[in-house]
Amino acid sequence: MATASHTVEVSVPQKEVWDFVSHMEKWATLVPGYREHQILNDKQSTWTFAGNVGVLKKEVKVQIDITEWEEPHKISFTLTGLSDKFSGQGYFEDVELGANKTQMTGHLEMKAGGLAAPVLNPIFVAVLPKATSILTNRVANKIQLVHA
Repeated sequence: MATASHTVEVSVPQKEVWDFVSHMEKWATLVPGYREHQILNDKQSTWTFAGNVGVLKKEVKVQIDITEWEEPHKISFTLTGLSDKFSGQGYFEDVELGANKTQMTGHLEMKAGGLAAPVLNPIFVAVLPKATSILTNRVANKIQLVHA
C-alpha cells in the first residue's frame, strides 16, 4: 500500500481551516488531475481525474465517502475506484498552533487490486508523495487566499 503525508502551517485560525476542508466541494478542484466531480450527498461524491501513466493517458473515476467528521480538527474519507479496481483512504487533520496559526496535515493511502495491481501499486508508491504534497499545499494556499 502506498502511503504519504504532508504537513504545512497555515496563517489562519483553526476554525477557518476546518470550514474549508470539511466541505469536499471546496477542495475537489485542487486535486492533481482533477476533471470533474459530483456531490451525491453531504458524505458522498464521485470524482473524475486524468493522468499520465508512462506514455498512456488514463481517466479514473473515484467515489469519495466521508467516514468521520471530528470537528474542528479532522475529516477522514475513503476512496473507491469506480473505473479501476483500487481503494484507499485519507484525511485532513489540523492542530491549532495559535490564534491565527494552524498546522494542517494531508494524508493519503492507496492500493490497487485485480490484474492491474502489479503495475499500479509501484506507480502509486512513486506518485502519491508528490500528489499528497501538491494537494495539501494547494488547500493551504487556497485557505490563506480566501481569508487574506
